[in-house]
Amino acid sequence: MKKYRGIIVDAFARQQFKGEVAVENGKIIRIEEKEHHNEQYILPGLIDSHVHIESSMTVPSIFARMVVARGTVAVVSDPHEIANVMGEEGIDYMLEDSRKSPLKIFFGVPSCVPATPFESAGDVLDAEAVDRLLAQENLYYLSEMMNFPGVISGFPEVMAKLESAKKYGKVVDGHAPGLRGADLQKYIGTGISTDHECFTYEEAAEKIKLGMKVLIREGSSARNFETLYSLIDEYPESVMLCTDDSHPDTLIYEGHIDKLIRRGQEKELDIYNLLRVAVINPVEHYGLNVGLLREGDSADFIIVDNLKSFNVLSTFIEGNCVYDNGKVLFPIAKIPAKNVFNRNKISIEDIKLDVPSAGEKQEHMKIRVIVARDGELVTGQELVLPKVENGNLVSDPARDILKMVVLSRYADDPVQIGFIKNIGLKKGAIASSIAHDSHNIIAVGATDKDIVGAVNRLVENKGGIVVGAAENLLDLPLEVSGLMSTQKGEEVAARYRMLNAEAKKLGTSLKSPFMTLAFMSLLVIPELKLGDRGLFDVTKFKFVELFAGE
Repeated sequence: MKKYRGIIVDAFARQQFKGEVAVENGKIIRIEEKEHHNEQYILPGLIDSHVHIESSMTVPSIFARMVVARGTVAVVSDPHEIANVMGEEGIDYMLEDSRKSPLKIFFGVPSCVPATPFESAGDVLDAEAVDRLLAQENLYYLSEMMNFPGVISGFPEVMAKLESAKKYGKVVDGHAPGLRGADLQKYIGTGISTDHECFTYEEAAEKIKLGMKVLIREGSSARNFETLYSLIDEYPESVMLCTDDSHPDTLIYEGHIDKLIRRGQEKELDIYNLLRVAVINPVEHYGLNVGLLREGDSADFIIVDNLKSFNVLSTFIEGNCVYDNGKVLFPIAKIPAKNVFNRNKISIEDIKLDVPSAGEKQEHMKIRVIVARDGELVTGQELVLPKVENGNLVSDPARDILKMVVLSRYADDPVQIGFIKNIGLKKGAIASSIAHDSHNIIAVGATDKDIVGAVNRLVENKGGIVVGAAENLLDLPLEVSGLMSTQKGEEVAARYRMLNAEAKKLGTSLKSPFMTLAFMSLLVIPELKLGDRGLFDVTKFKFVELFAGE
């Protein structure tokens, strides 16, 4: 039996007291008040209620090392990204690798692979496959139902997946940015119980009042805490915290759920409400086998210096100390990398876009331009006159209107071409095989030559991210499905930070340019996006032409 002394924070009784926690065989066998001189605080371990581990660019066992250092003992994870690349084989990979660490990872069954029928993915999880996966005890819920138009319209394939979740008694996560009113009521009426896509207070409050749990998201690109934090004190039983998509540098240098506890304290939120949304609500909503610092619970808890600075000193999972005084206390155990990448290199001819020759006043024809928004996944759109050189539409860095391409990683299909505003590159290009949700190749650059150079380096590496101009390219290979590395988190974070810095030298002012780029092909979040089959208007849920007329 081991004993730990400190100021115990009881999130249920909403009280603190000096005491001692006794642990034996992975369980808390006794908590009692006891006088001592230890001023450290003992609290239940933190939980991320919705995360795509793939966005950390590290495999689960490496991701675990980064987050236990931040007091996280469990995560609710959607393996949607790797499933889009590798299907069930990808889910199996995540399950196998996750067993190499003590972090409690509760995987769900991806509901939308592919996310839409309008893009090329590496695999398909149809209703039959989803039903088979939901029957597994090691898959805990139906992951975010992104096809909200399909839910509202009652698409048979979509409804069959929802029915399977009900059959097995498993929670269904939602994904419905901006959905309000009658359509929202219909969406919730199917049994979908959460949403992490709220970007206004009014939207979130409406969803809570209709019975949803709102997950306040603070990731590397989408950051909604500042807008939604007041919900924590207003509706403490209906809110959870999540990161959704956090890159490795965010996890290493900024933190995980711990940073939201600190920010909540700065906003003078009630500490017990913060613990409810960060710990109690995820356990109760998803039925997680995670201890909550009670007698008889699994010994999953953390020790911090104080509640204000919330610096994590030690992390315990099932009674084992997995992090202490700056050191992660479990070894790295790698499994072989897996990938699907069948693309060959491209040429400048492949991304040329000629001005249409038919019709009148072609020189006045405007194009639809995606308008990126820093820190948001949603985009706008504008109609602008393109820059033309030798009959070819090209990037116009002076106006910050840059050519963007998306091309399939699964076959040598034609390159799709669009234009985007607010990326800010003055020279060079950035490219990535992390391109939600089907993870094809996406690139944007100041010249056609730069774009082709970056894309072809990606092809050589069979995935990853690239930044640079001409032959001066920096890269981060991601050998697992073109999404994740098996290298140490600190090494991946440092390399990624270097690439971010290089992108900013080339002119971008985006806080997280690669994360923003990765969502410019996500065809389920409004308004205008580019997929590997063309330009897509999400609000109309259909393809549109690049040229919009006068």
